[in-house]
Amino acid sequence: MSDRSLTGKRIAVLVESQYITSEIATYQERFGSYGAEVDLVSRLWGQPKQTFVSEVEVAGRTPDTLEVRIDLEGVDSADYAAVIMAANYTSVRLRWNEAAATSDSPAESVREAPAVRFFGHAMQDHDVVKGAPCHGLWLLTPMPELLAGRRVTCNPVILADVLSAGATYVPAPTGSNWHTHVVTDDDLVTSMSAVDGGCEAFVDAVTEAIMRPRAAAMRPSAAAQVAARKDTF
Repeated sequence: MSDRSLTGKRIAVLVESQYITSEIATYQERFGSYGAEVDLVSRLWGQPKQTFVSEVEVAGRTPDTLEVRIDLEGVDSADYAAVIMAANYTSVRLRWNEAAATSDSPAESVREAPAVRFFGHAMQDHDVVKGAPCHGLWLLTPMPELLAGRRVTCNPVILADVLSAGATYVPAPTGSNWHTHVVTDDDLVTSMSAVDGGCEAFVDAVTEAIMRPRAAAMRPSAAAQVAARKDTF
């Protein structure tokens, strides 16, 4: 699409420690250049803010830090045009639920992590575009029914989990730059990488998904969406 105006739109990016500095900067700069407002959200554990630490892949390198002041438990995914789970191991950290360690129903407990519930609500709303680059789909594996049958791609590290959840994996074409491989399945956009050009391609795919009308056959009525939320959550 040549016209990528997102003026007035808001994008939520879920972050935690082990985030990729260049990825977050690309969201802020590229979505911002299209007119959108980017909110960094996370679990703040009852505090007014949390400071997260970036990944450190090179010995001796000082990590970057990121301050987040928006608690995902205090916002509604329906207020956003898109909800993105940041890449790398942020999704693993956001799946943490202290109750699961001693729960008599561990299968249910893992679904109760606030970030899992937040993204799960977004998956129930076809008017919200969901984005999951790299390892991002790890956040959804506690709710495989929301991933089953969806066409996706992901970092090969989490492929076994994604397949076990029932998703249809779409690999990068042979001989292509796999870093820029993006798959759009109506309101769900996934990619294999958030570096080496992958993040830019992913942002543009999310932008186009926001601007494109959802597939009518896949979009339930507003009443059905509310009912589905109550039944699932």
